[in-house]
Amino acid sequence: MVQYLRNHRRKKCEQKYLTEDEEYCHTFLIFCVCKRKRPRLLSFFFFSLLSCSFIFLSPHLFYSNTGLSLLHSRELSSSISKVSRLATGMIVCDRSSFRSDICIMKGDVRTHSASSSIFVYESTHRTSFINYVASILKEKEEEETVEELQHEKIKPYTRKWEKSTMDTITELNLIAKKDSLMSMQHECDVQHEVPAVFFSTSGYTGNFFHEFNDGILPLYITSQHLSSKIVFVILDFHDWWLKKYGNILSQLSDYAVIDFDEDTRTHCFPEAIVGLRIHHELSINSSLMEGNKSIVDFRNLLDQAYLPRIHSLIREEEERKAREKFLESMYHTWKIPFKVGMKVHKTVHQLKMPTLAIMSRNGSRSIMNENFLVKMAVKIGFQVEVLRPKRTTELAKIYRVLNSSDVMIGVHGAAMTHFLFMRPGSVFIQIIPIGTAWAAEEYYGAPAKKLGLKYIGYEILTTESSLYDKYELDDPVLADPTRVTEQGWQITKKIYLQGQTVRLDLIRFRKQLVEAYDYIIDRI
Repeated sequence: MVQYLRNHRRKKCEQKYLTEDEEYCHTFLIFCVCKRKRPRLLSFFFFSLLSCSFIFLSPHLFYSNTGLSLLHSRELSSSISKVSRLATGMIVCDRSSFRSDICIMKGDVRTHSASSSIFVYESTHRTSFINYVASILKEKEEEETVEELQHEKIKPYTRKWEKSTMDTITELNLIAKKDSLMSMQHECDVQHEVPAVFFSTSGYTGNFFHEFNDGILPLYITSQHLSSKIVFVILDFHDWWLKKYGNILSQLSDYAVIDFDEDTRTHCFPEAIVGLRIHHELSINSSLMEGNKSIVDFRNLLDQAYLPRIHSLIREEEERKAREKFLESMYHTWKIPFKVGMKVHKTVHQLKMPTLAIMSRNGSRSIMNENFLVKMAVKIGFQVEVLRPKRTTELAKIYRVLNSSDVMIGVHGAAMTHFLFMRPGSVFIQIIPIGTAWAAEEYYGAPAKKLGLKYIGYEILTTESSLYDKYELDDPVLADPTRVTEQGWQITKKIYLQGQTVRLDLIRFRKQLVEAYDYIIDRI
């Protein structure tokens, strides 16, 4: 993948967005009332009532009282942190990151999905009295135009250096307008009392690595400091994505998710974050997080997300085993044929054995002698479970297995993202095919160490790769993989990711398994 750092020239904001001067408002309102040719006494009474109302209501009309600020996160740059000291109706964007842009909107934020736009006005509250005044002045206001103070464009996804990927992301218009009674024409259908986070689930969604790396983890980084008092507004929405990750989202937000494209109602918020912040591959920089949150804290959130469902699965299994036990007792008592579940009984000794989970693959980068690997692991002393997850496999079921496993083995690929489901202190063995050493360490090895796993990287020999049968030993594909991978992502993908399988040298690989076994036994 070609990566580039886009230079950004920030515009200096020279204009302060202030609320209407009271004297101007009074003069303007008197003019409009007189235009209606009301009796002087009635006009005087109306003027007095209006003046008093402004005195008592002005703190609510012209200042935000939202208790949740998006600006508490230490991750935000100094330019964004200035928003808290400015008037409402502002948009401040940080485009300095190589990976993503992020904008903050503060004030009366309103969605308009038909035009892929989000508007922000200065005021955040309007009373019924002001609505009454607005109806009086509507005829006059319709003759005037509302000044557009600021217009930003953003694609809320975390791979901004990849043009082909970003072309699949909906672009949002962020527009700040001068507060005006004409904004009442853009009325709120749903008023929210908490901020919003806008992001896209397009791009590489569908790839397990990217779903976590580009979406779930950045969402945690961006929103966790708001303590679930946040509404997620999703562009390029997928029902299956929400079903798959709903357990995690429910830990980050107390509110229902909004489908920006399909929900055409005007949703109003006191503040909004547009875009997500990302640190590095499958990791969190705790120095940039409120409360020094780390990847271990994210792992704890996964526990909270999946444990209720896991407990439910356990209860279901216990009920099933109770039925099987009853049938077995009936067999011994009445000689009734019994077949269900007889082969799944385990001895007490087996339950205490270190557990090993193998993430199995089909097709490219699969382990061709996987069955012999399983037999060898059992002889060493492991209780082995082979996982073959599908796209439709419930994540709670995978999490349950890996969360209770001592060791996980797998060949480099998106499925290695499952190391996030392992407990700190467990062992992660990554089998590294030819030509994937850098990616294996960058995307999975280094992040696994940050989570507190014991990481073992097993780089296969040329004789353990199916490429050995396709190329001569002096061919760059085998002799100098770096030279080949430098030709670009498509070449790398075709040859090393899609074009090879693995046949482990079991004698050589046995050393890694024994090392993992001894490590786990020493910790028991």
